[in-house]
Amino acid sequence: MSSIITADSAVNDRAPDHPAALSVRDLTVTFPSESGLVHAVREVSFDIKPGQTLGIVGESGSGKSVTSTAVMGLLDEAAKVSGSIRLNNRELVGLTDARMSKVRGNEIGMIFQDPLSALTPVFSIGEQLGEALAIHQDLSRAQIRKRSIELLALVGIPNAESRLKSYPHEFSGGMRQRVMIAIAIANDPDVIIADEPTTALDVTIQAQVLDVLKVAQRETGAAVIMITHDLGVVAGMADEVLVMYAGRPVEQGTVDDIFYRPQMPYTMGLLGAVPRPHETDSARLVPVQGNPPSMVDLPPGCPFAPRCPLVEDRCREAEPPLTGTSADDKHLVACVRSEEIVQRELSYKDIYPVPETLPSILADTQRLERDPILEVRNLKRHFPLTSGRFLRRRTGTVRAVDGVTFDIHQGETLALVGESGCGKTTTLHSIMELMPPEAGSIQVMGKDVQELKSRRERLQIRNDLQIVFQDPVASLDPRMTVYEILAEPLATQGRKKEQVSARVDELMELVGLESGHADRFPQHFSGGQRQRIGIARALAVEPKLVVLDEPVSALDVSIQAGIINLLEDLQAGLGVSFLFVAHDLSVVRHLTNRIAVMYLGQVIELGEVEQVFNHPTHPYTHALLSAAPIPDPEVERNRERVMLSGDLPSPSEPNVGCPFTSRCPKYRDVLADEDRKQCDEVEPQLVGTEAEHRQACHYPL
Repeated sequence: MSSIITADSAVNDRAPDHPAALSVRDLTVTFPSESGLVHAVREVSFDIKPGQTLGIVGESGSGKSVTSTAVMGLLDEAAKVSGSIRLNNRELVGLTDARMSKVRGNEIGMIFQDPLSALTPVFSIGEQLGEALAIHQDLSRAQIRKRSIELLALVGIPNAESRLKSYPHEFSGGMRQRVMIAIAIANDPDVIIADEPTTALDVTIQAQVLDVLKVAQRETGAAVIMITHDLGVVAGMADEVLVMYAGRPVEQGTVDDIFYRPQMPYTMGLLGAVPRPHETDSARLVPVQGNPPSMVDLPPGCPFAPRCPLVEDRCREAEPPLTGTSADDKHLVACVRSEEIVQRELSYKDIYPVPETLPSILADTQRLERDPILEVRNLKRHFPLTSGRFLRRRTGTVRAVDGVTFDIHQGETLALVGESGCGKTTTLHSIMELMPPEAGSIQVMGKDVQELKSRRERLQIRNDLQIVFQDPVASLDPRMTVYEILAEPLATQGRKKEQVSARVDELMELVGLESGHADRFPQHFSGGQRQRIGIARALAVEPKLVVLDEPVSALDVSIQAGIINLLEDLQAGLGVSFLFVAHDLSVVRHLTNRIAVMYLGQVIELGEVEQVFNHPTHPYTHALLSAAPIPDPEVERNRERVMLSGDLPSPSEPNVGCPFTSRCPKYRDVLADEDRKQCDEVEPQLVGTEAEHRQACHYPL
């Protein structure tokens, strides 16, 4: 039986020996604003039983987080909440904050998105764990300490007893999230709410955290609500899925129903927009056009109608109710055409037109026949470690980048991937600064940056090298109109006013925006549109190489697909090269031609993207790829995952031998003692020719 049931008849049929841990009925949340009432959540209903996981998905602003915050009783006093929230058959709506405080942390645990903000920086980990226990249980100090050690050990914190004295800033991001899980399960709650718990984590750490969450669920028997925009995480974690749009559910069902038999065009659009790291098919992604409606003044009819390819007149007359279909009354859909979708067996490819692949202007030339745009050879960037408040002395060296070598030819995309701290960003900064490196060389368009003697020479080569930043809100000046933002680099080149105006119109059209909107400010555009403006600014001076620093990580999957398609079209039409830095391996496989895997400041595997994804030869790459979530429940259930133990070693520690030995599964489980000796004593080098698949490992896979 499905754990998500909204129809009254289905509720009455629920077996008495399987009561819901949490039952939500017709939950509605409104906020006052200057524009009017914001209908953030509208008639949300679901049940979730002990030991089950409910995934709540949808675009930003769909009401996912507000729903979880309402369950926790953490909404602002100005918010108006109606409906029913029953925890173990006890009503929570209407309880005072004092009474809800006895529920929070005891019967309901919460794991927040940003553990650094959620943990108090001035209290030790042991004090914060102890507080969670002392508030809800009558325990002695010795019992609290013992239980705290047990909790840290359970979530995989090494040296649990000694780490009780540590402070949050002394833990890595993954370890802080483990501490949040330990606090959430400290009192054996009946429900655990995880609000985007892996968003800011590397894929290897994300996989570890999700495994810890599964262990915590098994230990407590709790029902888990997983709120996320990552459909790969949902496929691997959830039993049931609730898809939200414009504050209300538009589709509910089992994870297999949602992923394999979606019946709502919005759900189908989300699934079609997601890149899949396990598939070699390079078909274009299918973006969902348009933006979600304002929650202040919703139009009549289905709120998805303005964006829906199947829209017809009756869709605009009344909002469709959430009901079961004739094929499955437990699979609930809010769409007047759901029966037609089922009967005709329509998929997202039948509903959403797949964009055509533009032919590349360089399709007839081989990679090595094209001009090299960027050549990096044995690049090193070290930083001194100092101590002392007044008389500072050097105590060590951080080898942030330690011998990186790669090149990019015209019209190709190279991705730099690896965990946080591997040196990706420092490599980018070294390239963008156009300053002589500490060691090695950087050549842009055949010119060595060490030979650039004047500011004028650097400005000339700067035209060939541009960057698109991760956060479009922070990278665009809110005081300037889009016209001024795009015109600024053109004016620096000395172009005339008429030429600047013509080029701005051309750029707006190039990135899919209306030229008549150039007089608006950045805040008048959506997140995806702002990123398109950032791309237009980078292309304004017709560069040969554009650095993409996590350009889609802050975007919803539906908007992300449009940006990825845009970048592909620009490369095909202009022959521009991209240096792409990302931690989302799904996007990397879809967008890039070649991939360089970095670890502790070094490139440890380099090759064509299909070679590396299909046949990784370095154990670290193998583990990295196996940790990437895949938006396919069947694949997630049956795949083998290589788990890395521990975090990255410190780049300030002197290194002898292979830097990966402390985490290498092959070194730990497979190699004989005499083979390990070589790993311990000899540092492996990146071997092979430029055209080959290369790796830095003594015993490659």
